[in-house]
Parts: sequence; structure tokens; C-alpha cells
Amino acid sequence: MNHAQIQWWRPESATREWRSEDGQPAGYWEPPNTAVPFWATMVFIAILLFSPQAYFPALESIRPAMIPAVIGIGAYVLDRVGSRTPFFIPRREVWVAGALLAWATVTIPLSIWPGGSANFLVGYFLKTLAMSWLLSHSAATLGRLRQTTWCLSIMAVGLGLFAFNNYLTGVFVERERVVGNEGALTKNPNDLALMVNIIVPLTMALFLSNRRPVIRLALFGILVVEGLTVVSTFSRAGFLTLGAILLTYAWKLRRRAERVWVNAILIFALLLIPLLPASYFDRMSTIIHTEQDATGSAGERWSDMMIAVRSALSSPVIGAGIGMNVLAMNEARGGEWRPVHNVFLELMMDLGVPGLLLFAWLLWTSVTGSADVHRQANQTVEMQELAYLAEGIHISLLAFALAAMFHPVSYHPYFYYLAALALAAQAVLQSMRNTCLEQLNRHP
Repeated sequence: MNHAQIQWWRPESATREWRSEDGQPAGYWEPPNTAVPFWATMVFIAILLFSPQAYFPALESIRPAMIPAVIGIGAYVLDRVGSRTPFFIPRREVWVAGALLAWATVTIPLSIWPGGSANFLVGYFLKTLAMSWLLSHSAATLGRLRQTTWCLSIMAVGLGLFAFNNYLTGVFVERERVVGNEGALTKNPNDLALMVNIIVPLTMALFLSNRRPVIRLALFGILVVEGLTVVSTFSRAGFLTLGAILLTYAWKLRRRAERVWVNAILIFALLLIPLLPASYFDRMSTIIHTEQDATGSAGERWSDMMIAVRSALSSPVIGAGIGMNVLAMNEARGGEWRPVHNVFLELMMDLGVPGLLLFAWLLWTSVTGSADVHRQANQTVEMQELAYLAEGIHISLLAFALAAMFHPVSYHPYFYYLAALALAAQAVLQSMRNTCLEQLNRHP
């Protein structure tokens, strides 16, 4: 990288001011020196998505997900202690996530079931945040960020193969809605569609950043598998989210040479429409005509949203307690044990308006942070790969923001893993900045 290329973002202040008081670069933080935390995290995510213990019961006793989690966190802590570097990336998102956790903890004594909230916080939400933290900090190099997107894309193919097998063997729920695998995040058709949808932009980022025809052909095949997997779920939210992803890419690439690929994908999708069963279009039509839904789920979910709003407004500050929205819904409409299918209402019911605002703040900072990385990295050729990856993360976050209107997944890993990747991308950009500043300092 020559002197002219590395001045594109140079601060107006003198170059000598770029170091902090302790002599380290501004925003100083180093990723771990060992690859163990990263690969342990990838194994953990794979176990979470595919649940091998469901197919091999002998694994249940060893709790396979706990093993890579303990190894990854332990290796990361040892690396931090050994290198005497900070445990946390010095970014606002880390503190907002910590504030959300703190608020959830503070509200436990006032929960409608304090014991249940405490168990949910420790047994589920804390684990989600811990592994998100490990992902963000272990994937904070360009190579690791690329490997993460590859791993997730390959996992999406595996999820698709499970779905196709179930479709061919007639494993359905609600008539033609295919079941996923036994993973907690992917068994339900709606959850499977959400998981695959948020991976689609990451696969697209790999596709756009690679120039080798063989690699692009393979990635195009992965995109096709991902799209067909979403369609096979007959998920209305999945259909809307996938459509929004395609339209977002069509808009973002409208003045770029890569728009030809989005057009090719859109044409391919149009050619597949005649092959879809009539029942698929019947189900999608109930997005607008809810009264025509034979299952009644569309009308029930709209009714539940209205009940959730009234319930949340009855306790707007504290809420019902983390994880207690189902109990609150039962008190309001009767014991059907069904959550409200909306992340924002779910959070407002559980943690009140403060909890909702903290989550919205975390979502907003993740969206704007990834957009900022894309904007800055896109200004130099050497950072084009980071620009593509950041753009994919940005679109995945936007896709989740839309899907969140239809899913009860406030504490599930879907969003928090994307937020982790957004944080990792910012750390990569900062590292590249510091490298550029070192070069400028040596050769002013």
C-alpha cells in the first residue's frame, strides 16, 4: 500500500498524536494469537445448528456444546492474560450489550416469576451473550471473518440438505411445511427460514468478493440451495425477508458492475416460480388476506400482538421479567403457552421500555457500524474484501430487523451472532487503520 493510498482517511490532527498515553495505537486491541477460540466457536455453532446428540444419544451425557464453549473461552482468557491485552474490544456495542444484561439482571427480583427469570438469564441468555462475545473477539481479523462466512455458508448447505431430505420423505408440519433438523435453532420451519436468510447476504459477500470462476460457481450453487431451503419452509416471514434481501442488493448494486449477478439471481428465481406448488402461493397470499389462512395462525398472531401491547403498557418500566412474556400472555388471554411473534414486543413485555431501547440501541449501532466499515473500506482497493464482508453483515442485520417483526427470538443467537460479526468487522478496520498510521509515522 503506497503513501497516497493510505491517506484516504488520515485524521486532520498531526500524525504524532495518533498514539494514546500508554504508547499504543488509538483504539488499541489485538485479536488472540491462537486459533483455538475461533475454531472452538465454529464447532459450538455447528453443534447448535445440527444437534448431533439428537442423532447419537450417547453424546447427550457429555453435553457436546459445552466442550467447545469451555475450550474456546478458556483459551481466549489464557491468551489475554499471557499477552496482557484487554479482554474486550473498546467499542460502544460491548457496553450496550453489557447494559442490556445488567438491566435484565436488575429486573429479576420484580419478575412475575423471579426463579424462572434467573434460570432463563443464566441458562440461556448469558450463554448467548458469552458465545457472541467469543465470536466477535476471535473472528476479529480479515482471515477469520472470511472463514466465518465460509463456515456459516457451508452450514447453510447442510441445513438445506436436511430440509430437502425431509421434504422428499414427507416430514412436514402444517401440511407441506418442511421440518428442519433436530437443532434448537433450525427445527421449526420459521426458525430454519430465519437462520438461512441471515446467512444469504454473507454468502453473497463471498460471491461478490471472489473472482475465481470455480469459486463463484460453487457459491452460486450455495445461494440456490439457501433460497430453495427458505422456500421449502413455506414461511411467510421467510418469504418477505428473502425478498427484502434481494431487493436490497438490487438497490445497493444498481450502479455497480456486480448488478449483473443480482439480475441473474432474480431471473433464476422467476424461472423457478412455475415449479412451485399452488399451495405455496395460497399460503403467501395470507400475508395480506389473513382471513383465508386455514391454520388460523396469521389472525392469532395479529391478535396476540394487540394483547402484547396492552400487557406491556401495563408495566412499561420493569416488565414481566426476562423470559416471562409467555406467562404474561397467558394471564392476558388465557393459558395457550404461545409467545408473541415479535422481538420488540417480546422485549418490551419482558424488560419494559428500557430493555427495548437498549436492544434497539444495540441493533442500531450494529447496523450503522457495519455500514460505516463498508463505506470506509470501500474507498481503497486493498480493503475491498472487508468492504464486501461488511456489506453482507449490514444486509443480514437489516434482514433480521425485518424478520424480528414476525419471530419470538429476542434472546436467541440469530441477532447476537450478527452483531458479533459487525463488531469484528469494526475491529478489523481499526487494525488496518493502525497499520496505515504506523506506516505514515515511519514514512511521513
